[in-house]
Amino acid sequence: MTLPRSVSDVVAEHTVFEIESIDRMYLNVYVPQLQYAAGIVGYVHRQLDLPIASTAPLGKITDAFSAAMHRFAVDQGVPWVDFVKGQRKDDIMHEHLAGFEASGRTEGVLFVGRAQEKTALFRTEKRRTEKRRNADGRPYPWIVKTTGFVNHFYLYAVDADFGPFFLKFCSYFPYNAKLCLNGNEWAKRQAARAGIGFTALDNAFASFEDPTDVDRVQAMCDTLGPDQIDALLRKWLARVPHPFSPADRAAGYRYDISILQAEFSLTQMLDRPVSGRIFFEQVIRDNLDLGRPDQVSLVFDRRIFRGRKHPTPGRFRTRVITEGVTPSLHVDYKNTTIKQYHKEGRALRTETTLNNTRDFYIGKRLTNLPALCEVGFTANRRLLGVQRISHDPARGRETFTAVNDPVITVRGSCCGTRVSGPRVVRSWCRRR
Repeated sequence: MTLPRSVSDVVAEHTVFEIESIDRMYLNVYVPQLQYAAGIVGYVHRQLDLPIASTAPLGKITDAFSAAMHRFAVDQGVPWVDFVKGQRKDDIMHEHLAGFEASGRTEGVLFVGRAQEKTALFRTEKRRTEKRRNADGRPYPWIVKTTGFVNHFYLYAVDADFGPFFLKFCSYFPYNAKLCLNGNEWAKRQAARAGIGFTALDNAFASFEDPTDVDRVQAMCDTLGPDQIDALLRKWLARVPHPFSPADRAAGYRYDISILQAEFSLTQMLDRPVSGRIFFEQVIRDNLDLGRPDQVSLVFDRRIFRGRKHPTPGRFRTRVITEGVTPSLHVDYKNTTIKQYHKEGRALRTETTLNNTRDFYIGKRLTNLPALCEVGFTANRRLLGVQRISHDPARGRETFTAVNDPVITVRGSCCGTRVSGPRVVRSWCRRR
């Protein structure tokens, strides 16, 4: 087996198989009607039947929700964890997950955590009417949107379909939540349920017992979309304490989902570790200009404006980050980043992370996930395409020959002039 000589060789001849899938997703769970002050006023008037628009009566709902969360942990026998500053929540999750899997369980809540975090919320402030002919400057309550440090409840759980995930609730009205899940873990469970034999890699597939199962797994990854994610949320909202009463939900105060962050990954399993090392040696040496506007426009297929009027926002840069001896390549465009690294010395991993869907004129609602998949997966492929072309001398030579060589007609006559020919070069030099 020969060693690869270029990036193109690694991708074309030394890749055993490849899987592209939705990776990690961080979702905003919210009630649309309660994200602005007027909506809060309407809730207080209609649902609570109170004449004065104030957030003070909402405190009772908050106390009841906090009590229900503590009662849930006690009744279910779920550990309660108070996070401290600087503590990694994922480390605690993995500790509880190890015990959970050792017990043979496949679904349930690992633990309930509590932490104080800064978030947007609504408060009531005192204002006074202007002292005019028909007003005497009396005080009145006014609801305003502000920020504050309040308690958040983390429910770390394992789902039979999605694997480990967490759902985080703000303890203050309107009780916005965050949902974090992993599409690769979902794909692993779907493959296991279908009877496909495979060896798992951290957040990926390492190998398959039957090589033909790669296409089956890829087809499963392609089916993950808004319906499955919405079903996950509804399933667990019915199992854990819900801040809104059945009457509120019947009145239309139901949670919706929007996308805060989405990762789209392409994992290419390599035949040998040396193939990945050769790939990154050449990429890091010759592709440090990928972050330039002209190169970024090729990767994301977007037009970059660099003039004084309405320039494209964001920093355009390429970063090479080394952790230990494993380098990773980062290309930035606005709020989007493409990360490329040698995963566990066995696979080439390319990930596009979208932190703001508006960068591509796409809405944030979960229903826009298929359009975001198109952007993310295409960016991964286009980055590899740029790298392959820049590192493939043979392909560049073929293109140069096709453009510059004379064309021989049916009669045998030669049309055109060979630009690279010695006579043309000498003639051009004499004219200069």
